[in-house]
Amino acid sequence: MKLGDVCTIVSGATPKTKTGEYWDGEIKWVTPAELDSDSHYISDTEKHLTEAGYKSASLHMMPKGTVLLTTRAPIGKVAIAAEEMSCNQGFKNLVCSSAINNEFLYLCLKSRTAELQAMGRGATFKELSKKNVAGFEINLPAIDRQLDAVAKLTAVGNQIARAKQQHDQLDTLVKSRFVEMFASFDGWEKLPLCNCVDCVESGKSPKCLATPRAESEPAVLKLSAISSGTYCEDQNKALPLDGEPVISKFVRDGDILLARKNTPELVGRSVLVRHTDGGIMFPDIVFRMHPLPIIDGAYLSHLLSETMLNSIRSLAHGSAKSMSNIPKTELEKLLIPIPPASLQRQFASFVAQVDKSRFVVLNEKISRIQLISRRIAHRFSR
Repeated sequence: MKLGDVCTIVSGATPKTKTGEYWDGEIKWVTPAELDSDSHYISDTEKHLTEAGYKSASLHMMPKGTVLLTTRAPIGKVAIAAEEMSCNQGFKNLVCSSAINNEFLYLCLKSRTAELQAMGRGATFKELSKKNVAGFEINLPAIDRQLDAVAKLTAVGNQIARAKQQHDQLDTLVKSRFVEMFASFDGWEKLPLCNCVDCVESGKSPKCLATPRAESEPAVLKLSAISSGTYCEDQNKALPLDGEPVISKFVRDGDILLARKNTPELVGRSVLVRHTDGGIMFPDIVFRMHPLPIIDGAYLSHLLSETMLNSIRSLAHGSAKSMSNIPKTELEKLLIPIPPASLQRQFASFVAQVDKSRFVVLNEKISRIQLISRRIAHRFSR
C-alpha cells in the first residue's frame, strides 16, 4: 500500500520568528532538532505558539498518535506525537487511518530510514516532498498481524533499553575513575596537541552509496559512527566498487576521531578506535589523530571527549549558526596536560578491565538483539 492511501499527510510551517506576539503561547510546535535516533513519544516541544502565530502560518494541528516523520535536515527521523501539536516545514507527518496501526508504521519507517534518505532531492538540503511520502510503499498486513509485530518488537526494544542502561552505567564508572585520577592538572607539563599526536588530518568524502558496505568492502564512516561516544564501525556508507579510495584516509587501530564540523551539539565529539576491521575511510567532517608514545590513547581520548570538550567547542566558528567548524591550526595549539606515564597506564589498565569484563559482552548482546529486531521488522515491513 502507498502511505497516501492509508494516512493523511500533514505538513508544517514556521511563523515569523521576529514577531513576538506569535511565540510563547500554549500551542505545541515541534522541529526536527527535537527528534533523535531513540525518539519514540514526543509529549512537549521546545517552542510554543500563540493562536495568532498558529493562524499566521496557516498551520494544521496534528492529533495525538500522529507519526512524525522528518523530511529535511535530516530525512528519516521518526516519533509519535503523545499530545496534539503542530510542526514546522521539516516534517511530512502521518495521521493513520483505521487500516494501519501507528506503532506499526513507526517501526516500519524506522527500519527503512536509508530508503527514505535515498529518495531525497535538492541542491542545498535533501528533502522529501509530500508526493514522495504519499507514494512510499509498505507491505501492510491485517491489523492483528500488525499488532503482533508491534508486541514482538516492543519486547525486543525493552531488552535493548536494559542492555544500554547497563552499558551507560559502566561508561559512567570509567568517567568517574578518570575524574578521581586526574582531578587536577596542576604541576604537570602541558604540550600542544600537535606534539602529542602524529598529525591532525581531515578525511575525504567521496561519492557514496546510500547503503552500508557489505563485508570487507570499502566504505566511509557516517558521523553517527562517533557521535554516540562509542566507535560504531557499522555506521557507514558503501563506496562504489569501481572507486579509488585514498589509502591514507583509512581508520587505524588506536586512532582518535573527532567531529570537526557539524551542528553545535555534535561538533567536538570524539572517540578512540580500539579496533577496526579495515577498509573504512573517515569523512572530511572528521579529524583523525594517532597518539604518540608520550601519551596514552585511552587517557587522551577521555580528556578530549570529557574534560576538554567545552574548550574544543569554543574553538569552533562559522558563518552559519547551524554549522560549527573547528580550525585545524587552533585545535593543534590546544594545550594537553601530560600526567606521569605510570598514572596514564594505570587508567588505561582500568579501562581495559572494564572492557574485558562487561563492555564487549554488552555490545555483543545489543548487536544480537538489534539483529533480531531488524529481522522481525524486515518480515513485517516488506
